[in-house]
Amino acid sequence: MHAARDANVPRPTEFVEVSPEMTTLIGHRPAPAAPLPPCALAVTFDWGTPGVPARLTISPEFPGLRAGPAAQRLTLVVERSAFARIGGDPDARAGERAFHLPPALAAIAVALAGPGRSGEGLKVYRLAKSIELLCETIRLENAGELVPLEGDGLLSRADTERVLDARRLIDQCWAERLTLERIARACGLNRAKLTSCFREVFKCTVAEALAERRLAEARRMLLTTDLPVGSIGYRSGYQNNAAFSRAFSRRFGVPPTGFRAVAAAA
Repeated sequence: MHAARDANVPRPTEFVEVSPEMTTLIGHRPAPAAPLPPCALAVTFDWGTPGVPARLTISPEFPGLRAGPAAQRLTLVVERSAFARIGGDPDARAGERAFHLPPALAAIAVALAGPGRSGEGLKVYRLAKSIELLCETIRLENAGELVPLEGDGLLSRADTERVLDARRLIDQCWAERLTLERIARACGLNRAKLTSCFREVFKCTVAEALAERRLAEARRMLLTTDLPVGSIGYRSGYQNNAAFSRAFSRRFGVPPTGFRAVAAAA
């Protein structure tokens, strides 16, 4: 048997020519044969190893690849006008943007880079995943859902990670009775620090984020189930129908009963 590859040695770079405007590079080392688009920017995913934080960077120029640390890396090299055409911001004046790598994007990147297929099937799979990864990255940045690696430069990485934990708790446990005290205790921050840090990172309060998540789920249930409106409101964390109707109307401009009626007539 061959000896296991040293995890600290960067693997040779593979590439996928997605189109004349985009090439995906899988690995750290230069790939001389890779066809790179002109006037390109780089969207790089480092999903990390112990001691190497996972990160996403969007660089206004493609600087080329250098052998790096043991983290796994994937880079989308995209022609700037193509990046802008599908909704991205290629503005070089913004400089490099660095974010925490969201689990959803990390999952796509890992699947794209991983083994398990061969031949034409591998080529088609990686091409499709490359497009999905680029589009999802642009969507999340435009929606303000990518969290800067150090907040606005005032938060430590540890505090930013704790705020991310608070947001994940909201996203995953929105149907439960979540209080500020419970969320703060779960993520390891006191209430005052959670309140200030959460607002800095997400530009909203903890209560606003929780309400937004619950109302989004209520909207989904109104569209996809025949549950009574009062039952949907209760499942969404509202103790009475009047409070649910007021909150839903403020968010979507129409009460839940009217929203369902309009959707059914469409």
